[in-house]
Amino acid sequence: MTRKQIRLAAIGGGLAFLALAAFIALTALEDNIVFFRSPSELAAKPAAIGEAIRIGGLVREGSVTRDGLRADFQVTDLAYDIDVSYEGMLPDLFREGQGVVAEGRFDGSGIFRADTVLAKHDETYMPPEVAEALEKSGKYNAPHPAKGAP
Repeated sequence: MTRKQIRLAAIGGGLAFLALAAFIALTALEDNIVFFRSPSELAAKPAAIGEAIRIGGLVREGSVTRDGLRADFQVTDLAYDIDVSYEGMLPDLFREGQGVVAEGRFDGSGIFRADTVLAKHDETYMPPEVAEALEKSGKYNAPHPAKGAP
């Protein structure tokens, strides 16, 4: 073999190794990817039981009940509601009528069992995904600071 052929073989082998490493990394991460869905999207296409997802919307007024560290509430996009159950300390900024994002899974009874609950961090911020979902519902048209005034 000539030097040129050896160099080409080494470059080809290196590229094949990088492609294999990228494929393995992406395959390993596939199970850990969490997608955001609004209540309306879940009404149209329900998530599989046990599938890790992220839901967001507003905490429905009058829906929060607490029993020790357990909290049950509804997340709404003003068109559809999702029943959520969370075991643990809720963020200090969590309250009714405010934006929230919850990560977790649906159980067999249709209740979303949240592992993590994230609340807005000031009076004007709402996660962009939540604001878009609320605007798509057609029942919420408040200007969203992260997107700018309409």
